[in-house]
Amino acid sequence: MILSIEPIIYIVIFVAVLALVQGIYLTVFGKSISLNSRVNRRYELLEKSGDREEVLNQLRKEMSQHLKSRKIPLYSILAEKAQKANIAFSPFQLVLLMVFLSIVAFVGLTIGTGASLPLRILIGIGMGIGAVFVWIQNTAKKRLGLIEEQLPDAVELMVRSLRVGHPFSNALNIVAKEVPDPLGTEMGIIADESAYGRDVGEALKDMAERLDMQDLRFLAVAVSIQQQSGGNLAEVLDGLAKVIRARFRLFRRVKAITAEAKWSGNFLSAFPILALVMISLLKPDYYDEVKHTAAFIPACLAVGGFLVTNIFVMRNLVNIKV
Repeated sequence: MILSIEPIIYIVIFVAVLALVQGIYLTVFGKSISLNSRVNRRYELLEKSGDREEVLNQLRKEMSQHLKSRKIPLYSILAEKAQKANIAFSPFQLVLLMVFLSIVAFVGLTIGTGASLPLRILIGIGMGIGAVFVWIQNTAKKRLGLIEEQLPDAVELMVRSLRVGHPFSNALNIVAKEVPDPLGTEMGIIADESAYGRDVGEALKDMAERLDMQDLRFLAVAVSIQQQSGGNLAEVLDGLAKVIRARFRLFRRVKAITAEAKWSGNFLSAFPILALVMISLLKPDYYDEVKHTAAFIPACLAVGGFLVTNIFVMRNLVNIKV
């Protein structure tokens, strides 16, 4: 039995390209840009420059640059995810990064495989674009998950600040200082915008729409109503914190209950690809008798179409909405 290691080489090259994306990102912007960092990026920038307005303009530019670039061909697919992930790279820099990673993948394929030139070019481009897409998607998912976890604690911290007599602007500053990223920097931007005269309710609403989070919309509506009609904001936010925490527990419970179905769906979606890889490893000449026939390429395209359709069908079947 002859084993082919080319499929493993493809996987290793893609993983290496994916790791290179994160490495370049941390090298350019520093460790504080990482979601795992306990250092608040806004405060790190303030310590470096000391200019509050300059830091605010830089962070606001990073927040809005991707939605303004939705008209760029192909990039529009990434724009919404990049916005939610708050990727500091500009759209042009991301496109350059895709080109660079495609070249790196092409060089790796040239060194490690014997594939033809057109195939290496096609796979290299796919790996470069795919690595950036996977990285942005995972970053957005992780960032939104962290914000959802931090939000109840942040609202409760606002409540305690209001009850001891601080104005709401000071409560935002306390949250920006005490809560780690990503929510700490987001609240710090709102606090800075409020200091320069922007309406807090409007700033919170924009953040909620940018991140597409229902709990943040609740917070924005509560603050806006209190500004217009008055009332005890601390009590309103206290009730809101309980509602957000109850919703979070409910979502976690639904996630736990549906975990088995989701893993089954993922397994069924990945199994045909894994089977193809194993066949290529264990018996590389398995398709030699039929791959030169006229029906081979149409059959491959049909199977690929069914596999893609299966992924979307499985995702819809296990996507339980509450």
